[in-house]
Amino acid sequence: MLFIILVSCVATIGGFLFGFDSGVINGTVDGLQAAFKSDSVGTGFNVASMLLGCAVGAFCAGRLADLFGRKTILIIAAIFFIISAWGSGIADTSGEFILYRILGGLAVGAASVMAPAYISEIAPARLRGMLTTIQQVAIICGLFAAFVSNYFLADLAGVSTADLWMGFSAWRWMFWIELVPACLFLGSLLFIPESPRFLVIKNKLPQAEEVLIRLYGVRAGELKLTDIKASLADDHQPKLSDLKDKQSGKVRKIVWVGIGLAVFQQLVGINVVFYYGAVLWQAVGFSESDALLINIISGAVSIAACIITMVLIDKIGRKPLLTLGSIGMTLTLGLMVFCFATSDFDSSGNLDLGSLGTLALVSANAYVFFFNLSWGPVMWVMLGEMFPNQIRGSGLAVAGLFQWGANFAITMTFPIMLTSIGLAGAYGFYALSALLSVLFVVKLVHETKGTELEDMIG
Repeated sequence: MLFIILVSCVATIGGFLFGFDSGVINGTVDGLQAAFKSDSVGTGFNVASMLLGCAVGAFCAGRLADLFGRKTILIIAAIFFIISAWGSGIADTSGEFILYRILGGLAVGAASVMAPAYISEIAPARLRGMLTTIQQVAIICGLFAAFVSNYFLADLAGVSTADLWMGFSAWRWMFWIELVPACLFLGSLLFIPESPRFLVIKNKLPQAEEVLIRLYGVRAGELKLTDIKASLADDHQPKLSDLKDKQSGKVRKIVWVGIGLAVFQQLVGINVVFYYGAVLWQAVGFSESDALLINIISGAVSIAACIITMVLIDKIGRKPLLTLGSIGMTLTLGLMVFCFATSDFDSSGNLDLGSLGTLALVSANAYVFFFNLSWGPVMWVMLGEMFPNQIRGSGLAVAGLFQWGANFAITMTFPIMLTSIGLAGAYGFYALSALLSVLFVVKLVHETKGTELEDMIG
């Protein structure tokens, strides 16, 4: 069991980098605008460009992992994280910066689908939810680390656009800090085994048996090998066309549910808080320093929520947590819309929340809490386990593509929405999406708690 936990923790370093790479941009927006002289649309694309890489990375990783292995794809992702962290900080032009961010996006996309899939394929059913939830804890820890790093680097320099060390601006050092965990991830991956289910698919049965015995012990490992072989006995090498039902010729229902989970996780607007948190709070009158400090508070709230989920997910199940989260986000986003809609503008053009400032801040952090209690970790848990063995790679590829595509759309449109319909309009859309997600969960999502991967049906 200790070996399973250690291997899972190595895989979740990818989640940490996923979070760090996503959150670090939060404190660099002012620096990007100053360095590249970009307008709101240009800034939106600089921030969102990584997500194009994420969509491609998630889609390709699922398929490539079926060909070359889960571990191999994670190693490639680690290398891309290193290159992107260095290049994003050294970039002199917007085009160069976007290139490195897209490269980092390929790594984030690959890690986002492969880490939970890998953990699901090595973990016993009774612990799978908890161990996979560690991935979301790692993502939030990565975000939190990025927020803390951004805050202290900006504080040391005075502002993020000022020089810090060696003649480079603080915002550039915000990217370079990521080199430390990225190198640790690459080194650690060299010591973990390949997924036993992938090895069985590739007919490498001796290697698969060896890994399963290391994970579960001799008797349990041999029994698990028999189960995996039986589940794949009548199947062929995985391919994208497996996502269609052989009888009807239509895309399997489980694939549409996976796409729905992936898209709704983004439509509720959480990454606006992750990517534009500093911009949001500056827009309602907080200083840059205070806005970055609020991000740290949000990160701490997120970690607490994920830990609660890690304890509960294998006890009460996935669907109840998703339902609770959707209801909570609908209410808290609604309160934020009320605060933004009923406030006036000050002389600088920013919203003056006045006495509603405390309510807006509490509601925002409550929203973050409900998301990370539910859709944040549970969506990744379900995507990693809900697909049958034969279509897991392809199912993850398609769901990951839609997840990151929706992420790109939400992130790219927020600066435009901010200037056209205001904060109240933007958050009104996210609140409506949260309300619709309640209906989606109740009607279409099926519980997967305690079900062996070999027993998943699609």
